Amino acid sequence: MLPTLQRVAGADKVQFVPKVTGSEDFSYFQKLVPGLFFFVGVAPPGVDPTKAAPNHSPRFSVDESALLLGVRSLASVACDWLESQ
Repeated sequence: MLPTLQRVAGADKVQFVPKVTGSEDFSYFQKLVPGLFFFVGVAPPGVDPTKAAPNHSPRFSVDESALLLGVRSLASVACDWLESQ
């Protein structure tokens, strides 16, 4: 799905991040169906994402315009995968 995400967000905006070992049940689903996580940056303009408050923090702030990219990315990944089957 890397080419899809690069097309949708712009190749210069897509980067690999280290694996995150959260407490998700996602790995159980992946035993049956391929999958991946991708993150959409939602830090407000002018805020360094590495210094932004994390999710679940009372100081967490979202640039809601970034949600459009998230929806477009997810829809594009789903459509491209379906078309490849």
